[in-house]
Amino acid sequence: MAKNVADQLVEMLVNAGVKRVYAITGDSLNPVNDAIRRDGRLDWIHVRHEEAGAYAASMDAELKGIGCCMGSSGPGHVHLVNGLYDANRSGNPVIAIASTIFTNKLGQDNFQETNPVKLFDDCSKYAYMASTPQQFPHIMQMAIQTSIQEQGVSVVGLPGDVAAAEAEEIVTSTQNYRPASRYLPTDEELDELAEILNGNKKITLYGGYGSRNAVAEVKKLAKLLQAPIAYSYRGKIFYETEDNPYAAGMNGLLGHESGYHSMNNADVLVMLGTDFPYVDFLPQDISIVQVDHKAQRLGRRAKVDIGLAGDIGDTLEALLPKLEQKNDDEFLTQTQKSFQQVEKDFNAFVESKGKEDAIHPEYVACAIDRLADSNAIFTVDTGMSAVWAARFLKGGNGRYLTGSFNHGSMANAMPQAIGAALSCPDRQVVTFSGDGGISMLMGDLMTISQYELPVKVIVFNNRSLGMVQLEMQVAGYPDWQTDMVNPPFHKVADLMGFTGYKIRAPEQVQPTLKDALKQDGPVLVNVFTDPDALAMPPKVDFDQMSGYMKSMVKLMSEGRTNEVLESVKSNIGHLRELF
Repeated sequence: MAKNVADQLVEMLVNAGVKRVYAITGDSLNPVNDAIRRDGRLDWIHVRHEEAGAYAASMDAELKGIGCCMGSSGPGHVHLVNGLYDANRSGNPVIAIASTIFTNKLGQDNFQETNPVKLFDDCSKYAYMASTPQQFPHIMQMAIQTSIQEQGVSVVGLPGDVAAAEAEEIVTSTQNYRPASRYLPTDEELDELAEILNGNKKITLYGGYGSRNAVAEVKKLAKLLQAPIAYSYRGKIFYETEDNPYAAGMNGLLGHESGYHSMNNADVLVMLGTDFPYVDFLPQDISIVQVDHKAQRLGRRAKVDIGLAGDIGDTLEALLPKLEQKNDDEFLTQTQKSFQQVEKDFNAFVESKGKEDAIHPEYVACAIDRLADSNAIFTVDTGMSAVWAARFLKGGNGRYLTGSFNHGSMANAMPQAIGAALSCPDRQVVTFSGDGGISMLMGDLMTISQYELPVKVIVFNNRSLGMVQLEMQVAGYPDWQTDMVNPPFHKVADLMGFTGYKIRAPEQVQPTLKDALKQDGPVLVNVFTDPDALAMPPKVDFDQMSGYMKSMVKLMSEGRTNEVLESVKSNIGHLRELF
């Protein structure tokens, strides 16, 4: 049997390091499905929704360097879009195959026709249609190389007739390249940076995800400068560890007061591998240095005095010998004390635990942190689940934490856990799932079940879209259309082949989670958390209270007194504890 284009596709994916594809087969994708079956080197993971497949492929890429997902004609590949947006913004090298209708039917508004190039242009680094067998290997090589080098998504449109056609061997397109060049600023730029760091007293380092491979070098820099290390959410898991005496906490919407003040009270802020988007939290009147491997990011968030392009590890390795050891640790000590106080304040809700059907989510998150493996992989949904993970999950011996931190999508945690479990079968995988998030792609619990993935899905069931509810209150809107009427998630999970648990009272939290995390197979724990839990414990943020009061005044002006009374009644206990 002559090799067809689908066979060539499989061979190129294997050579690129892809181990599996996430897809739902059908129509124009069937030649590829058959090629994967015959070849045997790739696993076909049959997801229930292509969006889940894109998220799972993104986790393959994030953890192992490359991932692949596929979608069939029209609606099939359209479903990939949201997960690919997330992968592209996270910098994850994902190859997406968008199969489509036969070439002789294109441009005629045919059944399930789309234009993959237009469709995926905004969520990829590269998107092109392979219209002939001769063209395909060149495009496929471009897609792979672009994803690897530019760290993002590449999409190849593949008509069904092209996939089934006899392949053209193009020798120059069978090779993939992964250069590992040193990348650092010039000696003159490093000398200028060294002069600034040697000549200033209060210096704070800010570590982002881009510095994840240079944590040891960042700590060496902190030791030399007696500098606290603040960090972004994506950087948190690498720096907020017991063996890091320089940790100052996160900055940003979900951050710590200590992290914010360590940056804003410094003389010099050194931003390392971070594209932190919340400019209101960044200092305006101190010297800022930014080092990033992508030069286009320099200065786009803050008023940067020195912007250096380079790999963080390479740059710090060259910088460290130019620096003088500082002995004054007053600023570092103050920051450490502040961070310790913030951590103590956060524990207020852990100690109080909550009550039946209103368990404090902080208590649940802290329990998971203490019970989970030291090298566990955590995936967290966007919303309140992300808040509790930010507050209470700590780094450990190789722990990893991820979420939809750049794209901010709902429903990411569970499908990301699919990719994590398949990529790292020797590690525990735990989700922090919101009830809104788990509901959105709940069908893919069956993907976890079908492939017997030992994922531990923890559902923070507060019966509402909690973060949206808070946003409405802050903005002065009445809370409306945020309530969730949920199924018994633990029973649904039981029917899907999981071991299902229900936690309704605080005293059930520790023993149930301990048992759940020890199970060999897939587990879902349905925890009934406090729907009135605020995002910024234990101090009530002024904007939150102001927004809440505005919403109450608006309800009063509309004559909806009963709703005001019910809201105050439901919140008063929680607010009393906060104050």
